[in-house]
Amino acid sequence: MIIRASLLDAPTPDTLRFVEDGILIVDHTGTITTSGPASELLTEALLTEDEVFDAPKDARLLCLPGLIDLHTHLPQYPVVARCEEALLPWLKRHIFPAELDFQGPGQRSLIEAFFDELLANGTTTAVLYAAVWEDSTALAFEIAAEKGIRAVIGKMMMDEGSYGEAHPAEARRKSLDETRRLAEQWHGANNGLLDYTVSPRFAVTCSMELMKEAAAIAADTGCLIQTHLSENTAEIAAVRERFPDRSSYTDVYREAGLLGPRSIFGHAIHLSDRELDLLASSGSRVAHCPTANLFLNSGLCPLHSLRQAGIPVGLGSDVAAGPELNLWQVMRSAIETQAVRRMQDGSIPVLNPADALYLATMGGATALGKDHLIGSLDPGKEADLLLLDLNRVLPLGGRFSPPSDANAIATALVYRGGPHATLATFTRGRRNSRR
Repeated sequence: MIIRASLLDAPTPDTLRFVEDGILIVDHTGTITTSGPASELLTEALLTEDEVFDAPKDARLLCLPGLIDLHTHLPQYPVVARCEEALLPWLKRHIFPAELDFQGPGQRSLIEAFFDELLANGTTTAVLYAAVWEDSTALAFEIAAEKGIRAVIGKMMMDEGSYGEAHPAEARRKSLDETRRLAEQWHGANNGLLDYTVSPRFAVTCSMELMKEAAAIAADTGCLIQTHLSENTAEIAAVRERFPDRSSYTDVYREAGLLGPRSIFGHAIHLSDRELDLLASSGSRVAHCPTANLFLNSGLCPLHSLRQAGIPVGLGSDVAAGPELNLWQVMRSAIETQAVRRMQDGSIPVLNPADALYLATMGGATALGKDHLIGSLDPGKEADLLLLDLNRVLPLGGRFSPPSDANAIATALVYRGGPHATLATFTRGRRNSRR
């Protein structure tokens, strides 16, 4: 496949690479072989190739790495934008009932629509929580394979306060058995585009026994781990009450064996210096979810503290606490969160659009341990791509003074990007299927 377009990526924080008239070539394995200026690469042979992506007439085609959503909840999408004062009552009134119903083959249409929405928003890699049900989790993997998306999915694990089995011991054993079965079936499936992630919900609804055995399953199978950490002050108080012998929320996870370089923690807003040290020294990663943090009044994540500690960070939409799957809006909220914190403390560094784009692409890939595969437009990477029409982002269709500067384009994308501009997405060089 040959794409002639403007090329934009962010291989490092604060660094944009931009080619206004570029060529990107993808070979039959789905690997980027060539990326650079058309003036240097365009030949008569290339022009006669069959597999050239044709942009719509009058489009200003822009090619970027596919966006990476590190934290979201598939069953929750139908109940986005349900306002509550805080996390725990929101879970009880809206989320647990939605997840309770997320079982059986009747969920196919919802799952298909969810993946279509991800792709429409330019997301080619997503780390997802399902509900506690094995059947709908397996169905999510099947549909992800059909869509060709790169997905990391886990069955929600809970054994206390669960909406599944009433008795904690029974819920624990069932959850562990189903998790192991799903991990053995799906981890590395679809030629490595699908991975399993062991997914204890959070320490409020998980016993120490469940968390320790979940960590053991992840170690045995090589799967990732995902859970929530320090999202909300009431949640933190509940964890402190449940585990009074542990020094902190993060220490609960340390005791359970859940920290490590294959672990992604959602939120991580209210952390002590000691907790930052625990995350950093263990190689753990964080999914920053600013739209969700603002929607549920959870707090302003100290992003710079996480990064200064050396913790890899990417972005998560965290639907349904986050009100949409549009990662451009998540980038915008990340910038605005740090801007508000900077108003309170001038020493906090600015988060600019280039860095926000990095977090949604190369930063997310690094947090996933897949930065050698995806996240940029470098030759040798797998071709996970987003093609969009920049004119649909710019005011008045780009007819008046369209920007050609990389920073101006990145800023326009962050503040005006969305599904209206998406033309196509590709995962490992294959165009994704969506309705």
